[in-house]
Amino acid sequence: MEKIIAIDVGLKRIGVAFTPNKSVVVPLNAILRKNRNQAAKDISNLLKEYKSDILVVGLPKTNEEMQRRIKHFVSLIEFEGKIEFVDESFTSNLVEEEIKGKIKYKRDGRIDSLAAKKILESYLSSL
Repeated sequence: MEKIIAIDVGLKRIGVAFTPNKSVVVPLNAILRKNRNQAAKDISNLLKEYKSDILVVGLPKTNEEMQRRIKHFVSLIEFEGKIEFVDESFTSNLVEEEIKGKIKYKRDGRIDSLAAKKILESYLSSL
């Protein structure tokens, strides 16, 4: 069974979600970015820790500058498995709408990881 991690790359935080079996998707703690090398190392360690086979990366189809930045960031990650890019346009906005009034603090990374969860669910539904 393929284990998959999805990331929602932002400039301050990286949301992370995981599925061990393609049926249950759980958000993990977001990674706070101090700089891109530290964040890439943290993602690399997470991929090893969870023994991931696939890394799914959210890519905003509407923002070419962020696409370039995200692809560069992904190139810094040490990972031998398969990397899949998925359109993540508006996932953060969808999550913010869904959790309105439930989560007060937007800077703790929970929204980012819930966005990563949506990205992973979208990827799984396309298989």
